[in-house]
Amino acid sequence: MAERDNKNTAAQKPQIDFRPGGGGPRNMNARINGEKPKNTLKTLGRLFKYIGKSKYVLYALICITLLITAAELLSPVMQQKAIDTIKVVDGKLSVDFSKMTFFLTVMIVIYAVNSAFALTQGLISAKLSQSTIYAMRRELFAKISRLPIRYTDTHRHGDIMSRMTNDVENVSTAISQALTSLFSAILTLVGALSMMLYYSPIMTLVALVTIPLTICVSTNLAKFMRKYFVRRQKLLGRLNGQVEETVTGYKTVVAYGKEDDSVKDFGEISEEFRKCSISARVWGSIMGPVMNFIGNLQYVLIAATGGYLVINGIGGLSVGSIQAMLQYSKKFSQPINQIANQYSTVLTALAGAERIFEMLDSPDEVDEGKLDVKNEDIKGDIDFENIDFSYVEGEKVLRGFDLKVKAGQMVALVGATGSGKTTVVNLLTRFYELDGGRITIDGVDIKDVPKEKLRSAIAIVLQDTVLFSDTIASNIRYGKTDASDGELRRAAHTAKADGFIDRLPDGYDTVLAEGGSNLSQGQRQLLSIARAVLADPRILILDEATSSVDTRTEMQIQSAMVALMKNRTSLIIAHRLSTIRGADVIVVLDKGKIVEAGSHDELLAAGGEYSKLYQNQFAGIAT
Repeated sequence: MAERDNKNTAAQKPQIDFRPGGGGPRNMNARINGEKPKNTLKTLGRLFKYIGKSKYVLYALICITLLITAAELLSPVMQQKAIDTIKVVDGKLSVDFSKMTFFLTVMIVIYAVNSAFALTQGLISAKLSQSTIYAMRRELFAKISRLPIRYTDTHRHGDIMSRMTNDVENVSTAISQALTSLFSAILTLVGALSMMLYYSPIMTLVALVTIPLTICVSTNLAKFMRKYFVRRQKLLGRLNGQVEETVTGYKTVVAYGKEDDSVKDFGEISEEFRKCSISARVWGSIMGPVMNFIGNLQYVLIAATGGYLVINGIGGLSVGSIQAMLQYSKKFSQPINQIANQYSTVLTALAGAERIFEMLDSPDEVDEGKLDVKNEDIKGDIDFENIDFSYVEGEKVLRGFDLKVKAGQMVALVGATGSGKTTVVNLLTRFYELDGGRITIDGVDIKDVPKEKLRSAIAIVLQDTVLFSDTIASNIRYGKTDASDGELRRAAHTAKADGFIDRLPDGYDTVLAEGGSNLSQGQRQLLSIARAVLADPRILILDEATSSVDTRTEMQIQSAMVALMKNRTSLIIAHRLSTIRGADVIVVLDKGKIVEAGSHDELLAAGGEYSKLYQNQFAGIAT
């Protein structure tokens, strides 16, 4: 099994690397068809816990919604009173203009106040939404920083980012729009039903005839619709992942002439997303019209029943009372229509929330270390004892691996790709956990050392240097953020990086492009070494640190690394055997086991696997 690439820069806590090719299966989140919806009630419950963190804003929203609902329920009463000022007495039309004027004035005031309340409600709702999303997004990002490396190796990076952006934004939209509608709908339903019973129990029973039909239609449509919205969010994650991989790996795409293939792959995912989105939109749009039809049917039934009751003098109803009943029947059906019209928004948000909670529920990186270990107390004796490890169950990468590294020693690990070299480093830094055996530093099991302290004692210089869009000074200080300018410059000098830095127009204040793309590969590598020098680790790991640079740059980097390795325990992974001739011990791995170990001269004299690798390399044959 191929080794996994390390994802961490030198001498810092592990950072999540969103670059493509993170090792491990890349399509684990691509299995979308046939996914079952999660528990809706559980998801809603968890969402309301986040909303409840802004309880005072929520209380204000509840109060303003109560006032709006009360005003809306009072309006039909005023209409009824105003209409009933018009009477026919002895065949003549009689109008009480003073009362009509009063009731109309009250209605105008109610509408004006209600409009002001609605504006306030919108502002409070927006504040509640953003406060909730702020808390959720912070917790999600903090969760990402606690996830084990295995998680990021086995999940598409674009999909992880999609949860941080698209899914969170969908939840925000639902809170700002649907939450208020839902609460208002419940209040209006209860209030309208109470007023309808007050005016006419008979007409209320007629209005309730359509309720079973409403429940039946909405429930069945909801079940059918939900699967499309869940699947659409999953497809959106895949789509983002495809874009992210293409953009970050664009040079490779162009170099191999795969532009058309990339466009084709994107088109296929985009087409699948388009079809799913259309289905989701169509079925989401059906709910509103169906509910409107049922509401209008209810309106007709009430009007016909009311007319019959008035004509026959049943129930003592007036024309104004029928008008009020019609208004309350609309208000009774309106909340159901509101919920139906918001249903697509709610489904999208629930699908996104499920994906967010799925990540939040993922196990954190295990860290059972309790010992208070200080870097200056670490000597650097490392002991790998009978190590077994596999990335995939049943496919061992290391088998009974034993290796002792003395403090201050320079030990090189060589072997074919997939032999287990980088895996040794992954286990030492506890990016992955052992299947069996143990690793000790100065006789202490690394499981007993807090990961933060363990990793702060180790610096890693990788083949693919990770630099951030910040100044050169900030990138070097990444391993020791409180370093002084003097320490910074001394580290750059030791790493042989001060020469090119001083030639830059802005020197140490030069802002790097994404990934340090405005520097050469060798310059980026020197900055990585400077970062490790500044961190002053007790243990140093060099993973193919010079494999992607030319010979002249390699000599410069080698010189910097000699200074870096002085008085430190060093593990070097290299394919260029010329770079490890001076190692104290060279360990040759094959299929997860050590097949040879010794100095350069000893291994050449033995004529074994190392000798073959060395001779082949200098004969021009790629290993």
